Amino acid sequence: MHLYLHIPFCHRICPYCSFYKHTPGKTDLGAFVEAILDEARFAAKKNLPPLKTIYFGGGTPSMLSPTHLRRLFTGLRTILDFSAVEEVTLEANPATFTSRTAHLYEELGVTRVSLGVQSFIGKHLETLGREHSPMQAITSVHLLREASNLEVSIDLIFSVPSQSLLDWEDTLTQALALQPDHLSAYNLTYEEDTAFFEKFQTGAFQDDSNLNAEMFSLGEELLSSAGYEHYETSNYALPGRRSRHNEGYWIGNDYLGLGPSAVSTLKRTRHQNVCDTSDYLKRIKSIGHAQEKIEILDDEAWRLERIALQLRTTEGLPLKYLLPDANLGSINHLVRKTATHLQLINDGPLLVDSIAAELA
Repeated sequence: MHLYLHIPFCHRICPYCSFYKHTPGKTDLGAFVEAILDEARFAAKKNLPPLKTIYFGGGTPSMLSPTHLRRLFTGLRTILDFSAVEEVTLEANPATFTSRTAHLYEELGVTRVSLGVQSFIGKHLETLGREHSPMQAITSVHLLREASNLEVSIDLIFSVPSQSLLDWEDTLTQALALQPDHLSAYNLTYEEDTAFFEKFQTGAFQDDSNLNAEMFSLGEELLSSAGYEHYETSNYALPGRRSRHNEGYWIGNDYLGLGPSAVSTLKRTRHQNVCDTSDYLKRIKSIGHAQEKIEILDDEAWRLERIALQLRTTEGLPLKYLLPDANLGSINHLVRKTATHLQLINDGPLLVDSIAAELA
């Protein structure tokens, strides 16, 4: 089983991000940590299996102080079974990174740090609302390398407004110079309830599908040539450095989500916590959980989800999820059928969403 913890706090709200997040305001962070632990105790009553991976996401988990992080890790170890944990990932902001931070993460048992770099060009960081500079991003990677044995993952975004193909090549080149263990390259999407979406609706920002394709292909070319395995549509890893946590999601393993807005899926029962930190704290205190939306995934819902997720991976979609009368004729040049899986080839990864819709 996998564990996800959602830490919703950010110093600044990025205009493209649709995840539940907010500035800390007057939130008592100590009380927030205790609420996470209380929710874990409530979940542990279900006799959960040992954890395989843990992921601290957000928001900005690195905003929690050393005291709060120590309390959170110590508490979780007493509540949940850590005996089989293989990977612990923590998302971090390059703007507030020190060598002491890197040592702390290793001391706590973190094995992998995911840095939200997004770009190595100042004007694009400004457009994205990021508070770190290109040099701070570079320095944070060096500090991790010098102070610990932590794996380093770098998140990048392409098709940022006004970004050229040469700009994207520059960012990729700078990222490769740092030799991260893992790299994610996400195509910017305009999500509802974001400032970017509002600008997209007014025409101030535009989505160029041809440029998206060029940038995707350039990323695949440069990263693959540098020895990175393109193991999922948006993810690249050096040999043995894949994100085991994300792989768990893609293949349909059970996972527990703690924190406001966090989602859990246990034995095909999915629930989402309330997307309001204040309400989350009240519910945990009164009833022990903050579950708001509950869904039972039947066989058809499960099949469609597997198509959407596993088709994105190098291993591909197990054939058992295809309908008996599935006609691959129109996409035959984009897929390869093995004895057990359907895999994307040629321009298939570029068109994964439309291919998934074709197979649904």
